[in-house]
Amino acid sequence: MSALTQTRAAAALRPAAVLRRRGRADAVIAPLITLVVLVSLWQIAAWASPLREDLFPGPAAVAAKLPELLADGTLLSAVGTSLFRALSGFAIAVLVATPAALLLAHLPLLRKGLGPLVSAMQVLPSIAWVPAAIILFGLSDATIYTVLLLGAIPSIINGLLSGIDMIPAQYSALSRVLGASRRQHIVHVELPAALPGYVAGLRQGWAFAWRSLMAAELIAVGGSLALGVGSLLQRGRDLADLPLVMLVILVILLVGVLIELLCFAPLERKLLRDRGMTRTGENHG
Repeated sequence: MSALTQTRAAAALRPAAVLRRRGRADAVIAPLITLVVLVSLWQIAAWASPLREDLFPGPAAVAAKLPELLADGTLLSAVGTSLFRALSGFAIAVLVATPAALLLAHLPLLRKGLGPLVSAMQVLPSIAWVPAAIILFGLSDATIYTVLLLGAIPSIINGLLSGIDMIPAQYSALSRVLGASRRQHIVHVELPAALPGYVAGLRQGWAFAWRSLMAAELIAVGGSLALGVGSLLQRGRDLADLPLVMLVILVILLVGVLIELLCFAPLERKLLRDRGMTRTGENHG
């Protein structure tokens, strides 16, 4: 390749790199601007409200609770406990749901029998499992993980099944022609081709896992259970401490947003970029 050709190729790549950096910056700046606007409107509404501050606390009143919770380590301990439960439970859900989805995908009769049940479990509110889990396992971590797994596994299964269903039939025929075994077809053809649906299922599975965890921690309090974020939310309710309740809600939202921005959004961008696609609204002229 001549020096002129190399120079032209580098010049063609530079705008794309600039656009990617600009897109990443926009992904950070836009949520920050939105957050500032929303917090400002909330504070203005609190100032204008005729209600007492304890009934309609503004951002300043809520933020005033933060030093107290940080000083005694309550908030950090609760967040650490909930994150450990969520991440470990989600990992177990992935390990259970992935082979289960592959089994259903390759056994049509089994899928006809269990598929509707999996979909029904996905739409069932996670909080419905909490009383049964408490009766079975008492106030223990087993209760928390049971509710979390039952909330996350169906979404992951359905996501992977959806991805497999969208694979063109020619892929399977080509695998057979090339002499690939069933395992080789699944590992090297089926799973990579089903990755968009699988990632969507993982994203939804995490959302259900986090929501299920909060529901379980909110109700299952005491016993041998360590204090989690949901338990801290319940403490605020028991004390009729609305600033504390609002602070914990914001922490729950913040954790969800950070997991999305740090894990799933970059994974989705890489997946789309590797396939030569962009999300709607990210096309640049």
